[in-house]
Order: sequence, then C-alpha cells, then structure tokens
Amino acid sequence: MTMGGGPRIHPTAVVDSGARIADDVVIGPYAVVEGDVAIGPGTRLGPHVVVYAGTRLGKNNEVGAGAVLGMVPQDLKYAGEPTTLVIGDGNRIGEYVTISRGTAAGRGETRIGDGNYFMALSHVGHDCIVGNEVILTQGAALAGMVTVEDWAVLGGMAGVHQFVRIGRLAMVGGMCKVTRDVPPYTLVDGNPAEARGINTVGLARRGVGEERRGELKRAFRLLFRSTVSMSERLAAIRERVPPSPERDHLLKFVAESERGICR
Repeated sequence: MTMGGGPRIHPTAVVDSGARIADDVVIGPYAVVEGDVAIGPGTRLGPHVVVYAGTRLGKNNEVGAGAVLGMVPQDLKYAGEPTTLVIGDGNRIGEYVTISRGTAAGRGETRIGDGNYFMALSHVGHDCIVGNEVILTQGAALAGMVTVEDWAVLGGMAGVHQFVRIGRLAMVGGMCKVTRDVPPYTLVDGNPAEARGINTVGLARRGVGEERRGELKRAFRLLFRSTVSMSERLAAIRERVPPSPERDHLLKFVAESERGICR
C-alpha cells in the first residue's frame, strides 16, 4: 500500500490520475478507479472493485470485493453520454454488487442516499433513486428508474420492475416479483407481489406508537379490503383515519401512483 499523507492504495490497484481521492481513502488489491471519479474521506474499496467515470462516493462508505460502481447502463438506448452515479455517506456495499449510472433519456444520474446496506450480488439499475437506510438483501435487483424510499427492505432475490416505487418502511418478501408500486408501511409477498399487512415491526423500530400503528392497520383494510374505486378508498381513509404524517404520506403516495399499487 502507498503510505504517508495520502490515500492508501495497494500497488496492484490501477487509479487514474484524474480521480479525486480523499487522503484517508483505502483502495485494495487489483481495484480499478477511472478518471472523473470522486471518493470521499473514510471510504474503503475492497479487492477487485471497479469504479467507473462519473461516480461520486461520499464519506465512510465500505465497498466489498468485486463490486462495480457506475457501470454502463443496461439500456439499449444508451449511447455513451456522460452521466453520473452519486452515492452518499456511510453505505455498506457488499461483494459483487453492481450499480449503474444514469442515462441521458432518464434522470441523468443514479442517486443513492446514506446508511444503506446492499448485500452481496444485489443490483441497482440506471436512473434509480434510493433513499436512506434501505436494505437490499442478497441478490435483490432494481430495474431502471425505480424509486425506493427510506427504510424499505427488499428480501433476497426480489425483482423490481422498471419505474416501480417502493414506499417508506415497506418490506418486500424474498423472491417477490414486483410490477406495481408498493405503498409505504406495507408488507408484500408472492409472485406477483400482493399486499399482506403493515410492517408493524419496522414501524415500532422507527418509534411509531401503538395507537398510530392501529390507525395504519385501519387504513390498510380500507385500501386493500374494499371493492369500491381507488378514489373512494382514499376518501374513506381521509374520513375514518385521523391525520398524521404516516397517513398523509400513504395517501399522497397512492394518489400519485402511475403504475397502480400491489394488491
């Protein structure tokens, strides 16, 4: 490793002189870092990691062996335009995780927040937006243009269709096929994914009290156990469930859904 006042770079690593690397970054054996890359303080790249041009890594990220960051978008329309991948702080990116940068036809960037945990072999497609403290369990995959809100959990081998949104504190079961939006606070499972209940454990861990959880259960029944139109279901929730940040976020998420929601 290169020692002294600069980053610790293993002698077998290949690092472009144009990369902007903080002084305490650690880059492991056989890693490759292209130019037009920025890596923030405290970040560590394991062996055989590849970081492509256009990638911005924040502080204190841990990147496992063989991960590929800022890879070429898996989109046949992509023609080499300069796009970016922006990753925040304190993320754990496991072994052989792959994350694409954005596309000119999409958002122009893929954006990852803070404190996320992407387990081995998971994938984040082009132009995705992932919030904070999200967990992608081993082998879970997001297609292009997916949005995942804070504190969501995706089970192992779950697959999310392009343009789908996963709501805050939602939990997706292992091996689910998710083709429609997953409303906040819900549990979904199956192939295709169907709503099964609310994420009681996750809500409790985030400090949502018992009374509020009961209100969300009532909202769940009105949303998923009714045969009237979706607009009537949302009106019933407004009428029968007291206002709260959670209720209001659920209503807004469902009202804005373009693909429809898992039922």
